[in-house]
Amino acid sequence: MAPSLEAIFWDLDGTLAETELDGHRVAYNQALAEACLPWRWDRARYLDDLGIAGGRERMARFLTDLEGSPPSEPLLDALVAAKKRHYAELMHSGSIPLREGVERLIGAAAAAGLTQIIVTTSSRAAVEAFMAGSLAGVAGAFQGWISGDDVSRKKPDPQGYRLAMAMAGLDPQRVVVVEDSAQGLAAARGAGLTTLVTLSSLSRHEGVGVFAAAAAVVDGLGGSDRPLALLHGPACPEGQVTLSWLERLLPAP
Repeated sequence: MAPSLEAIFWDLDGTLAETELDGHRVAYNQALAEACLPWRWDRARYLDDLGIAGGRERMARFLTDLEGSPPSEPLLDALVAAKKRHYAELMHSGSIPLREGVERLIGAAAAAGLTQIIVTTSSRAAVEAFMAGSLAGVAGAFQGWISGDDVSRKKPDPQGYRLAMAMAGLDPQRVVVVEDSAQGLAAARGAGLTTLVTLSSLSRHEGVGVFAAAAAVVDGLGGSDRPLALLHGPACPEGQVTLSWLERLLPAP
C-alpha cells in the first residue's frame, strides 16, 4: 500500500503566484530609481539573472556587470532595504493574483488536515507581505514558512527543505513539494522529497528534460475551466491537480 500524503511544501515565487517579473523585478527597479541610478532590469535580462539565487546576490551581480566593479556594501544594503519596502507595498495591495488552482488545492489540503509549509528564498518580510495580501484568503492553512532569512545556503541547496522537514516532523515519503524551477527541484530532491513541477512563465521555456528528477511536470494546477497539460508523470484524468493525484506521486514503500 502506498504511503498516505501528509504534507505539501510550497515554493512561493512562480509557484503560488507569478511574482518574479511583476513583483520582485518591479520593486528592484523602483529601488534603483529611488537611489537615482540610471539602470533598470528589463524582462529578458531579469529572466537570465534568475539563475542567481537570492535577491541581494542578484542585485550585486547586476550592478557589477553594469559598473565593472562590485557595489559598495552600504549601497547594496540601501537598495535591498528599498526593494523590500516596495515589494511589501505591492504584496500588501494584493495586486498579484494566485495562480490558477492554487487556492483550490490549498483549501483542499487544509480541509484534509495536511501540513502546509512555504519554503522560499524570498525574505521573511516578503513572505509576510504576501500572506497579508494575495494569500490572505488561505493564509491560515499554513503551519509556517522557511524564508531566505532562515538559511545560510539558498536553493538549489536543500537546507530550506530540511528545515521544513524538521519543522513538520514527518516521514519524507509522505511529503510532496510543489516547485516551478530547476533550482527549486534540485533543492527539494536534495532533501529526498517527492516533487511536482508546475511550470511558470519563467520556466516554461526550459525543456522537460531539465525536470527529469520530478515525479511529474505540469503547466499549472488546472481548474474546471482550464485543464492542465501533463508533460511528465502519471495520467491525471481529472484535468487538475488533486490530493488523490498527489498521492500517486509518492514513492512505493
